[in-house]
Amino acid sequence: MVLLLPAAKAQPAFLPPSDVYRPERLRKVVIGESVLFVVTSVGLYYLWYKKFPKSRFHFLNDNREWFMIDKVGHATTAYTLATMHHDLMRWSGVKPSTAIATSALSSVAYMSIIEIFDGFSKEWGFSKGDMIANISGAALFAAQQHWWGEQRMNLRVSASFSPYAKHNPKLLGDNWASRLMKDYNGQTYWLSVNIRSFLKADSKFPAWLNGAVGYGADGMIGGTTNPSTIDGKEIPFFKRKQQFYLGLDADFNRLDVSPGVSVPLYLLQFIKTPAPAVELNSEGKIILRPVQF
Repeated sequence: MVLLLPAAKAQPAFLPPSDVYRPERLRKVVIGESVLFVVTSVGLYYLWYKKFPKSRFHFLNDNREWFMIDKVGHATTAYTLATMHHDLMRWSGVKPSTAIATSALSSVAYMSIIEIFDGFSKEWGFSKGDMIANISGAALFAAQQHWWGEQRMNLRVSASFSPYAKHNPKLLGDNWASRLMKDYNGQTYWLSVNIRSFLKADSKFPAWLNGAVGYGADGMIGGTTNPSTIDGKEIPFFKRKQQFYLGLDADFNRLDVSPGVSVPLYLLQFIKTPAPAVELNSEGKIILRPVQF
C-alpha cells in the first residue's frame, strides 16, 4: 500500500539530507556526475551538432528567434540541474550554504558547454542571451534555497510532438529524441507555485496543489520567420503565435510516500502535471483547455 500524506516541507523522499558529512556518498556523486557529464556531452554532440558545419568560435545574438522559447528552456534546464545537484549534495551531508553555491555554479558550468558547442557551429554561435537565461535559472534556485530553505516556485516543462517537424526536419528534428529537443512548437515551460507554502502554518489548503503559469508558441517553421520553401519544397502557411497559460499543477515532492514510488515521484517534480488550464494567445483568443500538458 502506498502512503500519501501532506509533508510539512518539500524534501526528496529518496534523497533525504544528511546531518553529518558522508564522504563515501559524495565520492559516488562526483564519479556519477562526471560520467553522466561525459555521456550527455558526447550524446548531445552526435544528436545535434555533428550534422552541421563547424566554424571558428563566434558570438550570435539570437534573442529574436523562436519567441525566446529556447531561452526559457535554458533557464528551466539550469534550474533543474541546480536543484538535483543540491539534493545530492545535501544527501552527502554537504553544508547548506556550500551545497547552494556549488549547485548553482555547476549548473551554469554544465550549460556553458552547450554554448561552447554553439560557438564553434557555423549554424549558431555563443549566445549571451542563453547565458543570461542559464544564470537566471540557477539564480532562481539559489535565491529560494537561501531565503526559504525550499523551492516554493519550480520551473517545469511539458512536451509533445507538434505537426511542424516534418516540414523542416533538419531544424526541428527528424526522430523522436531530436524532435523533443529541437521542436520548440511542442514545448511549454511553466512556473509552478506552491500556494500552501505562502500561507499560514495551520492552513488547510492542500500541500500538493500548485498554481502554474505557462509559456509556449506555435506555428514556427524557422527561427524568426517561416520560409515559403525548403529544398525546393513548398511549405504551407502557418500563423506564428505565442501562448500563455494559467492552470493547475501538482507538487509530488510535498507528499510523504512509500519507498517504492519515491524515485519516480522525485523525477516527476520537473515535469508539469496534465491539468486544466486557460490559454491566452497572441491572437487575442482565450481557450479553455480541459487537460493541458
